Amino acid sequence: MELNFSSKALTNNKFPSCGFPSTTGKLLNPSKSLCLASHHPIPTVSFSLSSSADSLKLTTSRKVIAMSMASSRDLEMSNLTALSPLDGRYWGKVKDLASSMSEFGLIYFRVLVEIKWLLKLSRIPQVTEVPSFSKEAEVYLQGIIDGFSMDDALEVKKIEKVTNHDVKAVEYFLKQKCESHPEIAKVLEFFHFACTSEDINNLSHGLMLQEALTSVILPSMDELIKSISQMAKEFAYVPMLSRTHGQPASPTTLGKEMAIFAVRLSEERRYLSETKIKGKFAGAVGNYNAHISAYPNIDWPHVAEEFVTSLGLTFNPYVTQIEPHDYMARLFNTISQFNNILIDFDRDIWSYISLGYFKQITKAGEIGSSTMPHKVNPIDFENSEGNLGKANAELTFLSMKLPISRMQRDLTDSTVLRNMGGALGHSLLAYKSAIQGIRKLQVNEARLKEDLDQTWEVLAEPIQTVMRRYGVPEPYEKLKELTRGRAVNEESIREFIKGLDLPEEAKTQLLKLTPHTYVGAAASLALAVDEALHFGH
Repeated sequence: MELNFSSKALTNNKFPSCGFPSTTGKLLNPSKSLCLASHHPIPTVSFSLSSSADSLKLTTSRKVIAMSMASSRDLEMSNLTALSPLDGRYWGKVKDLASSMSEFGLIYFRVLVEIKWLLKLSRIPQVTEVPSFSKEAEVYLQGIIDGFSMDDALEVKKIEKVTNHDVKAVEYFLKQKCESHPEIAKVLEFFHFACTSEDINNLSHGLMLQEALTSVILPSMDELIKSISQMAKEFAYVPMLSRTHGQPASPTTLGKEMAIFAVRLSEERRYLSETKIKGKFAGAVGNYNAHISAYPNIDWPHVAEEFVTSLGLTFNPYVTQIEPHDYMARLFNTISQFNNILIDFDRDIWSYISLGYFKQITKAGEIGSSTMPHKVNPIDFENSEGNLGKANAELTFLSMKLPISRMQRDLTDSTVLRNMGGALGHSLLAYKSAIQGIRKLQVNEARLKEDLDQTWEVLAEPIQTVMRRYGVPEPYEKLKELTRGRAVNEESIREFIKGLDLPEEAKTQLLKLTPHTYVGAAASLALAVDEALHFGH
């Protein structure tokens, strides 16, 4: 099976999660799984709602997060004064997350949810005060979403300075935008109708995560997995001395060790794609109190479910004021485990570089060490490991804190949720660093051969195993006496084999063995890695 990171390879998942097709980043039916979206070179928010009767197709214009700097010098100065390196030194590597995980992204999705809720109300026959909108009015509302700009976001922030409430500022912004439209102006008070702020926020946070995962995080994970699986196949036949407890052990191949990491990472990637991103829309404490007081004859739980699923999220009917964030904990824990496996990979590659098994390709002018000209430090894997540790510290905190809220709601989650971008940003930076490091690796087969040539004692395992087969007494003990604490070489091993009471055929096979050829099924396991990768069913 050939590894394929195209949309075809990744759209066969059948898991109940919100889904984006891998080539357009559009929301599909929420019963479909989370699928790979194309990796945009600049931050975007681009998707469409499901084609149900209660939803409009929505495709936003490309959203670009850019600092309004007068010159490149101003940009450099901004980088130097950034409080977080993600917004300074590393901005170029993580900026693709900005449109979905920034304050701009949060405001944008709040605007989207508020407008979509007004449109939903206009389609409920019992809400006679909000008659069906004309096509022109719907296009006008859609235009606010499609054309949402940095200036619009700044206007929302300006209003927030007065209201001191970020969600209310969005409501007032929309009323201002629509007060000049004669049809929509009649129903301005139905913006935010029966909503608590968390009705808007939780859906916005869900959509933010959805877009960040499908447009940026999953594609980067896939690129990383692909890079490692390619190493597995390329080095499938390159024999390598294993080390257990840091000591020489039965040989393997370099490719097979890479295959292990590709499969482990792909499994966590699949678990991530299975995670249902949930949403609630049930009012102040989750009971539709205000809804029912205004329109007692409407089945509000059903309306809420229709609305949430029309956005591509999974409906959560049992909530307090907040969606309890359990899915977020599951999602962040899965990313953390993916990161943990990558730390293991980074450290192994670091060790192989230290042993000389890999050389690193350098560019002209690059400095490896400020004082030792001969050195080429494994900085990409060290950068990856460091950022994975930072990411996991934040992801662990998020997963431990977010599911806990006093009584029906406290605000401790509000400020914490604003830090999701940092956790994902450090993860993304780590993935890109690891990929960059892999591209620089060059196998040093001479060094690998040298280690194998010096460790003939590893053949003690196959020799004593064959001795067991043919009933030679105390095979383990005899090999232990030969190998432990003694220098073992090709000559001593072959002399030992020749002296064994074994069938000649068995002796011949053992005499053919070398540390280079005693690799078992390692090569075939490495070559078959693509068949073991998990990108859904």
